Amino acid sequence: MPINDISTKEYHPILDVSGRLLLNVKINLSTDKEISFLQNLTFKDIGQELSNDAAKKCFWINIYNSHFQMMAIDATISRNKIYKTKKVNIGGHHFSLDDIEHGILRRYRWKWSLGYLPDLFTSRLIKDLAVDLVDSRIHFALNCGAASCPPIAFYSFLTLEQQLETAMTSFVESETSIDHDKKIIRTNRIFQWYVGDFGGKKGILKLLSDVFQKDLSNYNIIYNPYNWNAKLGNYS
Repeated sequence: MPINDISTKEYHPILDVSGRLLLNVKINLSTDKEISFLQNLTFKDIGQELSNDAAKKCFWINIYNSHFQMMAIDATISRNKIYKTKKVNIGGHHFSLDDIEHGILRRYRWKWSLGYLPDLFTSRLIKDLAVDLVDSRIHFALNCGAASCPPIAFYSFLTLEQQLETAMTSFVESETSIDHDKKIIRTNRIFQWYVGDFGGKKGILKLLSDVFQKDLSNYNIIYNPYNWNAKLGNYS
């Protein structure tokens, strides 16, 4: 069965290993076998199996969440360096968490541009691995170990769309309050940090309107302070 026929394959080895790695991190089992498998991949195999955006999102979300948890308990890595430290070994190449989030999953957006500008110094490898279209729902799937982060789920290629919708809806509902009399919405600051990914303020209001099944297009948004207190192991 051809490896790039991902829509009909019964077994997706690279994707499955990403999920198994995250599971082993959760239940505190050895990750040596999965780490070795990932290190010894070829980018040809990666390109063939991760041949569409759904596969890329599934794989890299699991890789990000598993490696953040592992890196967060590594005493040699300080909290302010955790995102830039290149400790994620895939195919013999070392990636940082920022490479995965902003380079691959956000299609090489500059981290500090609110989602509007590309990073002009992105490597050819990151560009080759990146998704074709930015899916704003990844922001409800990536966990950076803070109390205000979304919980960690185990993403599967076959159920990815449903999982991302569920992650978005549950996170938005839990993080949002609406004063209909004053037409004010209070919600998570993630929306402000990545406003461009959500299609600007109009896009955010549309998303919120869809979740709450009410026209909120003329409401004002207040972004709540982000709670950076550590909350590791926050699995859904």
